[in-house]
Amino acid sequence: MSEPALELAGIAKTYNRGTAAAVAVLTGVDLSLARGEVAALVAPSGAGKSTLLHIAGLLDTADAGEVRLGGVAMSGLSDRRRTAARRAEVGFVYQFHHLLPEFTALENIELPQLANGAPRAAAAARARDLLARVGLAARAGHRPAELSGGEQQRVAFCRALANAPRLLLADEPTGNLDPATAETVFEALMAMVRETGLAALVATHNPDLARRMDRVLRLEAGRLTEG
Repeated sequence: MSEPALELAGIAKTYNRGTAAAVAVLTGVDLSLARGEVAALVAPSGAGKSTLLHIAGLLDTADAGEVRLGGVAMSGLSDRRRTAARRAEVGFVYQFHHLLPEFTALENIELPQLANGAPRAAAAARARDLLARVGLAARAGHRPAELSGGEQQRVAFCRALANAPRLLLADEPTGNLDPATAETVFEALMAMVRETGLAALVATHNPDLARRMDRVLRLEAGRLTEG
């Protein structure tokens, strides 16, 4: 049996805010996420879901606990190796697409591959394939300002998957879209996750979308519960 794509064990995080009392955001989070599994992360605003995603994706460090990607513990890695693991193993999508405005859709998807050492021709071929999968092959040469909100977010998904990661982390990926566009983007996300077999943890305030994922995880009082 293959190792889980993501494991969190006893993750804790506290923020010290000057003279104010310390705030314990995460108090012992445990999670195992299998390849091909899509889990919804549901929590009130300020409960710590973005913090949890950043720790899972190696953008932040926990005060206690362990993050494992593909069975490999991340805590003992150097900063350089953690950065390399993040580039190779994790894709991020946010509520706002954060595409680079001066580059085309194709170039935005090429860039993370080039940063990871891919040859330019291979990066371009991978970018074109990903755009075709989300119905945007004809928009490859367009810059973000020339794309609709839904198109921009689908390009952002392609960029997140450019290096074929084992884990996709999405923070309110449809939160800035109207319902019809959100549905289109969600369907594209689910299709690409199913096709590639990666694991996905998706933070959302939309209960209808959450129910359509494989399971729902609720972050309350610093811990995760099912359902």
